[in-house]
Amino acid sequence: MKARRLPLHLALGLAAVGLTPPGLTSLVHADEEGWRFQLTPYVWMAGLSGDVRPLAGAPTVSTSRGGGEVLEDLESAFFMTGSARRDRWVLLGDLSWASLGHEATLAPGIVAEGRLRQGSVTALAGYQVVSEGAHRLDLLAGARAWRIEAEVGVPALGLSASDTERWVDPLLAVRLRSAWSPAWSTLLKGDVGGFGVGSDSTWQLVATANLAVSDTLHLSAGYRHLVVKRDEVDTRLDVSMSGPLLGATWRF
Repeated sequence: MKARRLPLHLALGLAAVGLTPPGLTSLVHADEEGWRFQLTPYVWMAGLSGDVRPLAGAPTVSTSRGGGEVLEDLESAFFMTGSARRDRWVLLGDLSWASLGHEATLAPGIVAEGRLRQGSVTALAGYQVVSEGAHRLDLLAGARAWRIEAEVGVPALGLSASDTERWVDPLLAVRLRSAWSPAWSTLLKGDVGGFGVGSDSTWQLVATANLAVSDTLHLSAGYRHLVVKRDEVDTRLDVSMSGPLLGATWRF
């Protein structure tokens, strides 16, 4: 029962930031006085592999599942990232929420039901340390707060269990934005954190190509890889999540 439900922890990897850097014109505008903002709704079609023990007393299960398989369990989700920039100062934020459910037949007439709800909030602040030609390099620091709620039950037998995990990971991040033409730009972003404060360790890499449709609308496509390791007395999470991502940015 639990082995089929555990891949729902893919939802952990839904918190991405900075998906859509501006194009060449945006890089110039970023150096002007005054605040500039952008909001990006996005999706991440990730697969998951690793070891998971979401509930106290449950076995640790190794799992490997593709993004398409996990999408079958998705009930609802919302993902949004945003940024604010003034001169060389930059603020980044991200909000993600997802609910997934799964059923497994244990025996004729006996069905196990599992559900996972996850939310994360990321906040980063930093400074543009390099501004050379079409390239901008930001160094940032901040934190990512997690809330993971897992439930499992067998209604026919009157059995149920649930657990909620909360923790905060400090983060250090670097972001390189490069404009190759007025329409096309790329973003490379990496962060590392945890340091035993929240999770034992966590790191991620994000790469996107971005198209400026207009001065206010940008579209992005890329790839993201996220690793989270957290080993507690009752629970364990040691997973890597990878997959393509898509985003659309509104700038104002």
